[in-house]
Amino acid sequence: MLSFEASDAGYLAELAEFVAVPSISRDAGLGTMQTAAQWLARQLSFAGGRVVQADGHPVVLGEWLEAAGAPTVLVYGHYDVQPTGAETEWVTPPFELTVDGDVVRGRGASDDKGPVYLVLKTAQAFLAQEGRLPLNVKFLFEGEEEIGSPHLAAFITAHAAELAADLVISADGAMWRPDEPSVAVKSKGLVAMDIVVEGANTDLHSGRYGGTVANPLHALADILASLHRPDGKVAVDGFYDGIPELTPQRRRELAGVSFDVTRYLADLGLTEPHGEPGFTTLERLWERPTLEINGVRGGGKYTVIPHVAVANVSCRLVPGQDPDAVIEAITAHVAARPAPGVRVEVRVDDARVPAYTIAAEHPAIRAATAALEAVYPGQRVLLTCIPGTLPATALFEDVLGVKTLFFSFSTADEKLHAPNEYLRIRRLKEGMRAWEHLWRLLATRPTRT
Repeated sequence: MLSFEASDAGYLAELAEFVAVPSISRDAGLGTMQTAAQWLARQLSFAGGRVVQADGHPVVLGEWLEAAGAPTVLVYGHYDVQPTGAETEWVTPPFELTVDGDVVRGRGASDDKGPVYLVLKTAQAFLAQEGRLPLNVKFLFEGEEEIGSPHLAAFITAHAAELAADLVISADGAMWRPDEPSVAVKSKGLVAMDIVVEGANTDLHSGRYGGTVANPLHALADILASLHRPDGKVAVDGFYDGIPELTPQRRRELAGVSFDVTRYLADLGLTEPHGEPGFTTLERLWERPTLEINGVRGGGKYTVIPHVAVANVSCRLVPGQDPDAVIEAITAHVAARPAPGVRVEVRVDDARVPAYTIAAEHPAIRAATAALEAVYPGQRVLLTCIPGTLPATALFEDVLGVKTLFFSFSTADEKLHAPNEYLRIRRLKEGMRAWEHLWRLLATRPTRT
């Protein structure tokens, strides 16, 4: 059994260095992303850690391959983070890791710098105390996950031989709840697009031109309203094509999950749920696809008719849905909507990610469950769905031919992507202990079905 530092102070001070790098993949400069990547490469010195240039932000690779006869796992994570949002909403500076009671706050603390960091500390502890790892481990940390990993497919394809493994273990992908250990057996896919409505060739004075020409915002609002029925069901023909019916057995399994809808809503400042009829809140969250309007812009609080209005739309997909077919269905729906006096275009984002699944009986799921049972004795390990999207999973399966095990010690309620993101401090050592158990178990068990 490995021993870890008695105090968390050293871990937190080191993690603070990582969090301090504002590695926002959407708009950070190359120098900033290089700094974050180089920090990781130094931590991976035991595995020949190195920064590899890619078509986009750099990738960090490493490998320790001295466990003859043992399986090889590829550890995946990312060092990029989401934008901070309004910094005035943060109670402490977003890139200063701040201890607040039993949590630490900072952008990336939970997604994904903290979960990546604790894997590195586990590996370093193995080498310091036992002189070796129990199995062969490769590492791949990318810097574009938060923007859909647009260059990862080309990178994995070009480095397929170098990355070959029996199993991928993702340090990304949050657990369901802080008081209930869980392993995810699926994650949702993703497509995203902008709906752009253009009218006149310039913004217009709403007094001189109001009531005489079409307003792009009015037209856009009509289009957006048409995407759903009043009861919450998506109104796009073909959107639900390919999705298998939710079986009675699965519904019974979900009904057996302890889930307080009232508390779920209260934590959000709400009192009433909303969504596709015929399904419970948990069924919608884990088993059903979504179409969401993420942003609308055009004009402002001044008296003009804007010449352009834009809506950002995204869909979380479930097994059975074809991302391209969903895009085609939405594009056709928008094109069929009358929009006199304006021009309407759907501009689709490049990233198109299908939903991902791994069988509950897969050896890696069994090993992960056993590892969590060792760290959280007496607690049931729940098999869950990640309602978010991890683009790398489909790539690893398609290119490397291996499944991905989600094994993150982030928790879904830790304000991922929002102001005041935080990580529970206890999860660092709990995570290290669980990764230790997992690696020991995988070293002696099959890693493929």
